[in-house]
Amino acid sequence: MRKAMGWGAVAVALLVAVAAVPAEATERGPARVSGWAEFALPFGADADVRSFDFDARSVPWSRPIPADGGQHGSPADATGTVRVAHYVAADNVTVRWEAAVDCLMTSPGHATVTAIVTRADHKAKGMLGTRVGFSVQDGGRGRDRVGFTWDATFDQNEAGEWGPSRIGPCLSTAAFNKVTRGDFRIRHAELTPPPSQ
Repeated sequence: MRKAMGWGAVAVALLVAVAAVPAEATERGPARVSGWAEFALPFGADADVRSFDFDARSVPWSRPIPADGGQHGSPADATGTVRVAHYVAADNVTVRWEAAVDCLMTSPGHATVTAIVTRADHKAKGMLGTRVGFSVQDGGRGRDRVGFTWDATFDQNEAGEWGPSRIGPCLSTAAFNKVTRGDFRIRHAELTPPPSQ
């Protein structure tokens, strides 16, 4: 009887552990980040509403790097789009911009994405052509978090002038903002070796 109860407890624990893993994290296929959500800043509280909409997937070794003879890219090469919307309450206007994904790295429940801004409303025109970074934590609905680089990280150039940090591929902050509405989903996949010659 004790053995039966012991195995029953183990089976229940395993079922609970599997259920706790986000469904998309257990699927096979390339790494992916998807979903839309609004989030709240932990600093500078205001009435603004900010949201990100991700559709990013891994396409390893698809962007040849001139520095290595153009033979390979990176295991973190990616494609897709990130759409950003920021409702500015003081002006009663929503500013939107869009960025083309160039890099994606994941671990179970976590992802870092970078993208280059390709389209922007007039108030965000200054961001065109710049690379921005995102971090996503898929904790399950109601427990997701997200981070970003612009307006959050600053650096000095060679002349000592302050400005936004230069962001390299797949670089971002921690996911420091709590999602208030919506759901992000991460499908993790290990990085793959370069294709054979």
